[in-house]
Amino acid sequence: MKQKTKGLLAFAFLGGILLTSTVLFAIAPPAATMTMEEKEVLDRFDFMMNACVERTSDLTNNEQALIACQEVATQDRNSSLCDVGQKIGEQMLIDNYCTELSLTKTGTPMDNFPDDQRATFCGGSDAKSTSYVQEYKIPTLCTQPLAIKVAPDGNVWFVESNVGQIAKFDPISERFTEFQNDLWPEGARTMSWGMDYSSDGTMWYTDGSFDTIWRFDTIGETYDAMSYPSSKEGSLPQKLTIRGSNIIVNDFTGSKITFFDLAQNIDDLTYSSIVAPIPNSFTGDFGVDSKNNLWYTNWVPETTGLLLKFNIEQYKQDSYLASTGIDIPLENYFDVYDFPDDLNTANGLSVDENDNVWIVDTSSSFFFKFDPNEEKFTKFVTSTPQKSAYGNSTGIIKTPISRPYWTETDMNGNLIFNEQTSNQLAVFDIDNERLIEYMVPSKNPNWADCEDKSKSDCGVAQIFGFDVIDDNIWFTEWAENKIGVVDTAKSLPFTVNTNVESITIKKGETETISLSINPSSSNIGDINFNSAHTASAVTKSSDLLISHKFNNSNEIIVSITASQIALSGDYKLLLGVFNSEVNVSKYIDVIIEP
Repeated sequence: MKQKTKGLLAFAFLGGILLTSTVLFAIAPPAATMTMEEKEVLDRFDFMMNACVERTSDLTNNEQALIACQEVATQDRNSSLCDVGQKIGEQMLIDNYCTELSLTKTGTPMDNFPDDQRATFCGGSDAKSTSYVQEYKIPTLCTQPLAIKVAPDGNVWFVESNVGQIAKFDPISERFTEFQNDLWPEGARTMSWGMDYSSDGTMWYTDGSFDTIWRFDTIGETYDAMSYPSSKEGSLPQKLTIRGSNIIVNDFTGSKITFFDLAQNIDDLTYSSIVAPIPNSFTGDFGVDSKNNLWYTNWVPETTGLLLKFNIEQYKQDSYLASTGIDIPLENYFDVYDFPDDLNTANGLSVDENDNVWIVDTSSSFFFKFDPNEEKFTKFVTSTPQKSAYGNSTGIIKTPISRPYWTETDMNGNLIFNEQTSNQLAVFDIDNERLIEYMVPSKNPNWADCEDKSKSDCGVAQIFGFDVIDDNIWFTEWAENKIGVVDTAKSLPFTVNTNVESITIKKGETETISLSINPSSSNIGDINFNSAHTASAVTKSSDLLISHKFNNSNEIIVSITASQIALSGDYKLLLGVFNSEVNVSKYIDVIIEP
């Protein structure tokens, strides 16, 4: 199944790709003026409204859900503009946006939200733990932790996006240190998705509200701000990686990837940008393979998408030609691949040790492997979310999805990703095709269809940031004001195996396989069966029908039926068991014959 696009088509797309180089001066973000703060609020409002369309399209009552989601976004906009108006004394903003809002001043970051939104955006429950997860509550209220990075000395650094500053957590003393950012405008908020550590002891992170890249000196405890080159369609610097002497940043809404040269002084940084080929599109996450090729995505939700490979090394070798006046045809440095079916919202991307590219789809439960040698995509699926994550008190959610968001690969052959609406962190064993999903204990009921918003065992914590170091996955809970760690070295309560690795089945036929459960102790408690497959865009559709029965406590008989209308092809079937803390599964191949 080749997806590669070359020749005239590639030239048509890539004719718009330009690399520009200039000098960027380090400056603080704009002062807290009405114009800039209104822009920040309205940019965030546009982002939230687009996200509402994306995340409700698969629901049965998508119109009702879309309206509800847009109401939350509108309330956030109104409260933020009200706050701006009150702060600068602008009566027009106060008159237009401060009606029917109750704002009790606390002197904490909670003041960025009206009273009725604080439970949603600030959380407030105590830190919890499971056999595998330990949470830590941030002492300052409502900081909305987002990007996170573990330094070589083991200290955990993260961005407090609701106050525009950085914080450190010492895992040994279990002590937080928060560093006030005097350059940050009062009352401003941002979304800082990307963060990385430089060998000179500095932490760099993105700021989507002020189109800024921040540098924090962990030794001198000082902040510097660097303007990100904006695009005419608007910019949102998102993920950030330091590789060698370069900082690489994707501009999510500005359709480009930017390289900053760290070898320069921060007051005089050189940068180059690769402009994405699809106009009015999103430019997603990126990774660099062992041959110094840059892989990244460019897409329009539900419309079109491309996986691109840019040959950095070859372009650098040939760049001297440009200085002599010779025109360099940039399409020679690119390979372009069309997205496969069902890849619509490509956020996280990582490259593994074999140079395979992994992409997760945030509008479904799917994730994809791209083999650059075979030029082939393979689709995988996560487990179905547990009901404690999505609630479904109204019964409107017919096909719950996990929404994998960001990815990272480790040195042990694993792909790690966060599942936004499953409230889980997943570890996928690439070679053995096994999946372990760890449930995060804190849940915010205001982000799910929970019947009782006062109960703590329903909802999601919005696990948006994570970093992997050895056997630990450190993560942030944006809606619960906590950080946490998953200890993947701890023994699992059970493992699973199947009696076959693949089956071939004709349409209308049924095959039976055995799923064995191998407990680590005599008392593993209540367990549940879980299955999912890639035979349909909707994972619970009728292309493959899965049924099961417990033969005994250690064996489940699984029946797999291909429907009469199933599409022929090769698919992945995920089979596993779970308890309230962990989900353990493995994949088998299912071939549906014509």
